[in-house]
Amino acid sequence: MVPPSEGIAKLTLWPLVAATFFMVSGGAYGTEDIIHGAGYARGILILLLTPILWSLPTAFMIGELASALPAEGGYYAWVRRGLGDFWGFQEAWLSLVASIFDMAIYPTLFVIYLTRLVPSLAIGHRGVVVGLTVVIVCAVINIAGIRVVGISSLWLFFLLSAPFAVIVLLSPLKVGALSGVATTPTTSTVGLVGGVLVAMWNYMGWDNASTIATEVYHPQRTYPRAILLAVMIVSLTYTAPVLAVWGTGISSSAFETGSWADVAGLMGGSWLRAALVIGGIISAFGMLNALVMSYSRLPLAMAQDGMLFRVFAKQHAKTRAPWVSILVCASCWALCMGLGFERLITLDVLLAGTSVMLEFAALIALRIREPKLDRPFRVPGGMAGAVLLGVCPLLLIGFSVLQSQGERVLGMNALLFGMLLIITGFLLYWATYALRSNGWAGGSVPFPKTNPEPGEQEGSPD
Repeated sequence: MVPPSEGIAKLTLWPLVAATFFMVSGGAYGTEDIIHGAGYARGILILLLTPILWSLPTAFMIGELASALPAEGGYYAWVRRGLGDFWGFQEAWLSLVASIFDMAIYPTLFVIYLTRLVPSLAIGHRGVVVGLTVVIVCAVINIAGIRVVGISSLWLFFLLSAPFAVIVLLSPLKVGALSGVATTPTTSTVGLVGGVLVAMWNYMGWDNASTIATEVYHPQRTYPRAILLAVMIVSLTYTAPVLAVWGTGISSSAFETGSWADVAGLMGGSWLRAALVIGGIISAFGMLNALVMSYSRLPLAMAQDGMLFRVFAKQHAKTRAPWVSILVCASCWALCMGLGFERLITLDVLLAGTSVMLEFAALIALRIREPKLDRPFRVPGGMAGAVLLGVCPLLLIGFSVLQSQGERVLGMNALLFGMLLIITGFLLYWATYALRSNGWAGGSVPFPKTNPEPGEQEGSPD
């Protein structure tokens, strides 16, 4: 019998770095509200501190767990193995519910930037139609296979980064030259606290790449390297353009979602403005495309474990893409495109942040339960290091919980709405478990072998 992974193209280091970049960032697009709410100095401080307090601890945690337990479903499989079926189910539920709000952001950003080039798309329901089209195209690309997504992410990264590189190169020629220059009036109401939340969202999603572990070449070696490289690249792409524009004298109050296009126009003219807008479109598309690949593996892994309907385990015969999962998830994401940008971020940070804390708990639980588990990459500092690693992310999640009380969704407090979604996960687990006479399939999470497949070589280039 032919192994299921034989003959299937896998992701190597740099395509995985590019895919992770889009799962987390997509460039400086979306950072405008941080500058508006916090100003340049505090905004840069937030952009520098957030990866240290939030991204690096998460990256170290993922590095250990992904290299030790490279399984389909990634973080869902880690939590299920470390904390049991109940919390494994909650991890998947929280991630999927968060994805509904998260994935609605990217078509929204796509349309926001596209209307800078074609203002008529803002009339009526044209923007919604465009957003739906983007979701459909990304679903089709993902069904075509993981390698297509990875390579396309690499090229999209270079394309969207080019306009920001030009802004950085032009900035020494524009020092102080744009002070007091009139810009388009903004409608942003984001303050300092909202800016911190936006920064957390901009640095969120490092665990998303873990769900495709069985489709990555040498995951034990590749994952830690890819995550750490991605952290450095994302931090640089956020801070370098903000530093460059600060010196020009453009007021921080002129920024709102989509304002990078106006800044580019002031610095380089209409051609650079158009390039920046096209880059924003590419960024939103690339993030949506990469995250479709990540989130769609959760229902697949749950179905394979018997924790979800078997239909979600169906895969494309040639590409192994979970096409049923992709289509169902894409349909759910499309339904939330009408919610506002800031409201989407508040719910996303609250729910996804809670799921990340379950992953930190799984890290500690596995250190206790399976001390002899082979860990090619380990969080330094022993058990104390593993425990302390989650302290700063926990404090930031607590901060986001307090902030969510100021937002309203469907007429209710956003914190209450988020808690109802979490409680729904508990009820769903008990209801679906009760429907199965023998409980869930399997008592432990199996992890496939991760040695090279026939024909693969250790020295294969990244």
